Amino acid sequence: MDSETVRRVALLARIELSEEEIASYSEDLRDILEHFSLLDELEGLEDYGFNPVEVADVLRDDEPRQDIPAELLMRDMDTYQDYVRGPRLS
Repeated sequence: MDSETVRRVALLARIELSEEEIASYSEDLRDILEHFSLLDELEGLEDYGFNPVEVADVLRDDEPRQDIPAELLMRDMDTYQDYVRGPRLS
């Protein structure tokens, strides 16, 4: 990774780095990226994920249903022609 990219990232992260630190981070990040590029060359990794626990969608589809009869719910409400009445707005 070049030193200009390190400077730009440090500026965005609001980190003040000396020229020695920029050179050091540039070399370290270049080494790290090289190691990751070696992992990209390995065969058979498409079968493996990084998460040891399988992630599955555990949400169910929403299906409308009414567990409590509407008449029972509206029994104690102020209604007019099966509409719930609220306070008058001015």
